[in-house]
Amino acid sequence: MSCPEKEPTEPHIISEEVIVSGKWVKLEKTVYVDPSGTTRTWETAKRTTRQAHTDTDGVGIIAILKRTLHKDCLALVKQFRPPMGCYTLEFPAGLIDDGESAETAALRELKEETGYKGEVVGITPVTCLDPGLSNCSTQIVMVNINGDDIENINPTQQLGDGEFVEVVLLPLDEFQKKIDELMKKEKILVDTKVYIYAMGMSQAYFKPRELPVLKQ
Repeated sequence: MSCPEKEPTEPHIISEEVIVSGKWVKLEKTVYVDPSGTTRTWETAKRTTRQAHTDTDGVGIIAILKRTLHKDCLALVKQFRPPMGCYTLEFPAGLIDDGESAETAALRELKEETGYKGEVVGITPVTCLDPGLSNCSTQIVMVNINGDDIENINPTQQLGDGEFVEVVLLPLDEFQKKIDELMKKEKILVDTKVYIYAMGMSQAYFKPRELPVLKQ
């Protein structure tokens, strides 16, 4: 007589123990039950800065600069990132302060990092960033920048102490091409979110008639 099949188990967390904690990040030992019913452990990195009553750590900002007689451009930021040991190209981003909405945080961070004043035109749900390592989450906020506005003609960054951020403007219709050129020219890593967005824009601008004709 064959044994009855074991019912699958709903995965769940049993316990979370802090191994070490710093100012911004902590490492935890997570004990959980997997779908087979087996108890396992995981090492999980978490931010110490997440505000109460929210599942979102921060925001990323897709900011499109619109100016008369110019191509629409994406406003990106270039900065040295110690964990990578090199410069990176990223969307403007930052943590959500206590009492802030994601939209408010996005406009504040955009102003601080790029000097531009923007208008929110869309926002994503809460999404995860690196779920195999961390519980860090974000919301991506879409922002339009009126480049003809007097406040945006000569934008001034409002960086904090120890912040060194360079604003990089890349045309929307050649976004992936310009990123690839930048990566060949400089020792720089591109944030995954930025490159995936660039690939998506390339797909959007791609014309089927440009496909090569294959000979039989």
